[in-house]
Amino acid sequence: MKKSNKKLGRKLMRTAEAMIKAQHPPGATAITEKMGVHKLWYKEAKKQTVETLPAFIQKLTSDFGHDYGTICHAIAAAAVGAAWAVEHSPQGGITGFQSGAVVWEFYYAWTGERGPMRLLKYDEILYPQYEYKFNSISNDIWKEIVIKAAVNLKNDTLVHPEVKKHWEKIANGIVPFGLKVRNEE
Repeated sequence: MKKSNKKLGRKLMRTAEAMIKAQHPPGATAITEKMGVHKLWYKEAKKQTVETLPAFIQKLTSDFGHDYGTICHAIAAAAVGAAWAVEHSPQGGITGFQSGAVVWEFYYAWTGERGPMRLLKYDEILYPQYEYKFNSISNDIWKEIVIKAAVNLKNDTLVHPEVKKHWEKIANGIVPFGLKVRNEE
């Protein structure tokens, strides 16, 4: 039995490899993340202009046979290249604050997710002025979460009883996880 399972496993692996290879553009170099090729794409992305961007994207999609990980890097590098191309245009020149807004807009558009969220830079734990980021949420976000919990309770069909209890507490104004709700002026 073990021998036939190994044989079947090898056959399935060869089939999977053939399918992956068939998806690669003709003449493309098969790559993996271990090869590190993708690291160069991000450096190249920062140099893109409106004129050079199409060739950069063509290279990412035609010159390489991607695996599960490298396709993610190719997409990310193309997006970074597009951002830099616009930044290098006559209308570019955005601030750091604006670049943060770009990141969130990209995230929303790419994932389709909305709602309260934050990006947490754990290095900031080294500075006492950032304590609030690690133990609190804003009053505005808390209000949104309370509403979301109440809506979830009305719409739930198949939800674990512990999740339902958690939503009930939140909908009743009980702040979870030891968080503090901070008022922002």
